Amino acid sequence: MGLIRDAKSIARRDPAARNALEVFFLYPGYHALIYHKVARGFWKIKLKFIARWLSQLCTRRTGIEIHPCATIGHELFIDHGEGVVIGETAVIGDNCTIYHQVTLGGTGRVKHCKRHPTVGNNVLIGAGAKILGPVTVGDNAMIGAGSVVVEDVPANTTVTGVKARVVRVNGERLAPSVALEQRVGDPFAVELTALRKRVEELTTRLEALEQTADNSDAEEVND
Repeated sequence: MGLIRDAKSIARRDPAARNALEVFFLYPGYHALIYHKVARGFWKIKLKFIARWLSQLCTRRTGIEIHPCATIGHELFIDHGEGVVIGETAVIGDNCTIYHQVTLGGTGRVKHCKRHPTVGNNVLIGAGAKILGPVTVGDNAMIGAGSVVVEDVPANTTVTGVKARVVRVNGERLAPSVALEQRVGDPFAVELTALRKRVEELTTRLEALEQTADNSDAEEVND
């Protein structure tokens, strides 16, 4: 039932999908979820070599690498999926969307500890984004395409950039993972534009002061 639910969810959210049957047969992101569920089952009963073998088979066939120990919620949509990597201690909530070339990666070499991200519910992670380390991404958050996240992301916020910074809070009523909108502004460009505007204002004021001073000097000479 869970896999059927996942297929129907993907068909609803992807405008390119005509029906759930097409998702079932043709979508590598959906096939990766099937591989992961089976591999995780073997992992739980301590048949870890078989679990890892299945995960590697999944990587070769779909281009998506999911460690068998990773925890994935309901209705995950991995769109296209080529190059997606989900690490061993990663946790993904319900109703999330992940685009291609996304990495949920670990930091450090210490074993048996939390090294990978925890992603909340209704989160959208844009193409090429990298979330590194045991950071937490809150519910309804959006990670802009190409972002590098190394700190916690609050719920209901949009972050983008390298390193990622908050650019929007409570900006959308609809969960980003449903809206599938991953275009967000560049925070550096916004700041540079604001800085340029401020410099122009100060330059104008300085020119006005200089003009006033010149007029005062001219009046003194005439007197």
